[in-house]
Amino acid sequence: MPTKSFFETKDYLCGEKMERTVVMQTKEELSQIIEKYLSQTSFPDEPERLYAPILYSLQQGGKRLRPLLVMLACNIFSDETAPALPCAAAVEVFHNFTLLHDDIMDNAPMRRGKPSVYKKWNQNVAILSGDAMMIYSYMLLNQAPAGLVPQILERFNRMAMQVCEGQQYDMDFENRDDVPIEEYMKMIELKTSVLLAASAEIGAIIGGASEEDCRKLYRFAIELGLAFQVQDDLLDSYGDSSFGKPIGGDIVEGKKTFLMINALSKATAQERAELRSLPGDAAVSREEKIRRVKAIYERCGVKTMAENQVKRYMARAEEILDSLSVAPERLTEMKSLVAGLLGRNK
Repeated sequence: MPTKSFFETKDYLCGEKMERTVVMQTKEELSQIIEKYLSQTSFPDEPERLYAPILYSLQQGGKRLRPLLVMLACNIFSDETAPALPCAAAVEVFHNFTLLHDDIMDNAPMRRGKPSVYKKWNQNVAILSGDAMMIYSYMLLNQAPAGLVPQILERFNRMAMQVCEGQQYDMDFENRDDVPIEEYMKMIELKTSVLLAASAEIGAIIGGASEEDCRKLYRFAIELGLAFQVQDDLLDSYGDSSFGKPIGGDIVEGKKTFLMINALSKATAQERAELRSLPGDAAVSREEKIRRVKAIYERCGVKTMAENQVKRYMARAEEILDSLSVAPERLTEMKSLVAGLLGRNK
């Protein structure tokens, strides 16, 4: 017999009341609070194939970068971060919803070292569970301080539509040989940066920041997101494969990345032809494809270009942080986050 509907279950917004915060917190402390909050999320047992994939997705972990940005941004302007927790959870749930659908569109069998939801269940399950996650993210947003909900929803809705636009551009690029680097950077701003930026802006709003500081936090996170994605492009070819994501996936799939687009613009005519033909050449092994493409990357110097571009974005992000109208010590943890992202290898 079916259980009660999700809307009729007891307190679906993560259970116990969180204690009020009265001091600045480290990013590690805030990460633990986020994990505890997410771990208290409960869903009905039935229909099992709707709710089990949601829990599976949320329990896989990940960097929790987006909810951490909400909490850190709030803490820059306020000692009390508990009011930001539902919104922190909302952006994480929304992010994971996009991953469920992305994995279908990218035909990606693995996510964070485990079978993706569509691979573990099937595509229809992943689509519907993803839809439910998007709805749940709005239910969480509605738990923000009442007077701020309209403002937060306006920011969130704008971001959500931009993420869809970015995903469409990304799919469009698969069928184009002539993607300029400017179009690529705009795509990753929409697909990746705007969710980070909305997370930081929403946290700042809850923390009581001025409109000017909210705009600055938004721009800070845009720069951070651009750096994050270019670094992801780098790590796909030069990162640590022990994390569970095979090195060279973008190369084998022929994806347009910062490295590939710049290599195509700098390579010889013969090299360009090789870069375009290798992904679809069934006679060439995966390992050989990766080796040959990376050899062209090295000759074109695009690895160094990408590394320098990441540093430029990070430097701009820190410059924006320093311009906020708060005491320098309130920026320590956000700067620590930026430094950690710059040094990551997975």
